[in-house]
Amino acid sequence: MTNPIPPETTDAELVRRAQAGELDAFERLTSRHEARVYSLAMRMLRQEQDAEDVTQQTFLSALENLAGFRGEASFLTWLLRIASHAALKIIRKRKGLDTVSLEAETEAPDQFGTIPHPEYIADWRQSPEQLVQQHELQHLLEEALSRLDEKPRLVFLLRDVEGLSIRETAEALNLSEANVKVRLLRARLQLREQLTRTLGDPATRLAGPHPHET
Repeated sequence: MTNPIPPETTDAELVRRAQAGELDAFERLTSRHEARVYSLAMRMLRQEQDAEDVTQQTFLSALENLAGFRGEASFLTWLLRIASHAALKIIRKRKGLDTVSLEAETEAPDQFGTIPHPEYIADWRQSPEQLVQQHELQHLLEEALSRLDEKPRLVFLLRDVEGLSIRETAEALNLSEANVKVRLLRARLQLREQLTRTLGDPATRLAGPHPHET
């Protein structure tokens, strides 16, 4: 008979017990993190059924590969990587791309010169990545995120919303760290421009040049 699992048991201990064959420990890990995994999948895919499928697939994959988890990153980070890979496969399948190779959509590295300069700017007290932490502004950020191009949006979700490092984000999306940094900068600039119209200080707003101005 296994020992009962206290509510405050850490992920590391739950993983250790799950690796030793305690199914209850893995079920506790699932209950603890399934909402976070679903949230990421939903933000990436924007369809409930696909997000549910990714969530289920993530934990099944985690259970199957648990013996190989060495704890170099946190268990949650590991889960988010698995979920990201599963969601990307669905995205590529929607586009008719190769669903096996994660490099199927790899392109020439993004260049800093392709990052658009915001046309409508204003001084902010906070950046988009700081706004992620404010619950009352979540709906504004979600709307702005939905209008971002897919590639910078996925990087922003993993790095600034889910808290993965640049290296972990690069691994999850099969990108170079340089590409992650460029796409993250692009996403932050685009989000800043979109949200400025609502959150910027009107006294400091500077619109881009009018088309008829010289």
